[in-house]
Order: sequence, then structure tokens, then C-alpha cells
Amino acid sequence: MEQFRQFVAATKSARGEFSQRMVKEEGGKLHTSAASVGNFLFARPGKFIWAYQKPYEQILQADGDKLYIYDKDLNQVTVKVLGNALGSSPAAILFGSNDLEKNFTLSEAGLRDGIEWLQAIPKTKDTQFEKIGIGLKDGVPVAMELRDSFGQISLLSFARFEKNPTLPANHFRFAMPKGADVLQQ
Repeated sequence: MEQFRQFVAATKSARGEFSQRMVKEEGGKLHTSAASVGNFLFARPGKFIWAYQKPYEQILQADGDKLYIYDKDLNQVTVKVLGNALGSSPAAILFGSNDLEKNFTLSEAGLRDGIEWLQAIPKTKDTQFEKIGIGLKDGVPVAMELRDSFGQISLLSFARFEKNPTLPANHFRFAMPKGADVLQQ
């Protein structure tokens, strides 16, 4: 718990790479999807770029006010007001403000494979996630396990995690792709 609090307090921005897999239990067997991979960049509070590179290119980008979801294959951008949307979402853990304990009940979840785990349970019931596991090693997140209310688990692993890189002020301003269809939500 202390390692996580120090990470949140000391990390104003970060960048790195991620791999994401979905796990679903069907008939007593676990089925794991192929990995989606990409990179991320964030600056607290509420500014981030989460870019999937494979198997499909998609960008989730927030400038602190709005969230832009860009699907390259469809050349389509969905724009949402960010507002309190991060509140009890998994994104809040990495990209949100430092008041995590306002939105989550945090508890230690032990050591597994050399990684210290923390469990976060959303305090509000209007979130799609039942619980979130955060794995830390050497003061940075190395993994997350997101369990939703449908029994699916998203497994995220992080690599090349760089804390507090220098970023230009306008780095998170979204550049609308030429000819993209725009959906406002």
C-alpha cells in the first residue's frame, strides 16, 4: 500500500508500453485472447494517450477536458466530455488525481511472482468493474487485473515504465485526423 501511495504522490507523468489480454471463463475453462499491444503516456490529472498498435490501431486520448477515441480503420473519432468519467474507472488509478481513496476501497493483496499486489474496489456501483488489482515492483506498476461484472478479466502488463518524463504543455491536444467522422457523446 505504501509503495502505491509513494508512486501516486511522486509520479506526475509517465510513459511506457503495455500488453493487454482478455480472459473469460466458460464451462470451467479459461480462454485467453491474443494480446493487444501499444504504448501509453500520461500527465496527472486526466491527460493521457493510450495507443493500441496491434492488432488494430486505436487511440484513446484525453486532454483534461475531453476524451477522444480514434479508430483508424473506420477513420472515426468519438468525443466525450471527460468530467468525472475517470472517477472510479481503472484509468483513474494511473491517470487520475491523487484522491483514489475517495473512489476506491484499497487493500493489500499479497505477494505473487515477486510482485506486490494491491486491490481496489470501486465505492460506486455504477462502474463496470467489480475489482481492480494493481501489481507493483520497484515502485512502479508492472501489471493490472481488471475484473468486470460479466466475469471477464483484462490482464495488463507494463514495460519500459518511465516516471516523470518532460512533456511539452500542448502534448495532449488531440489533432483531428483529416476527413474523420466525428461522433459527439
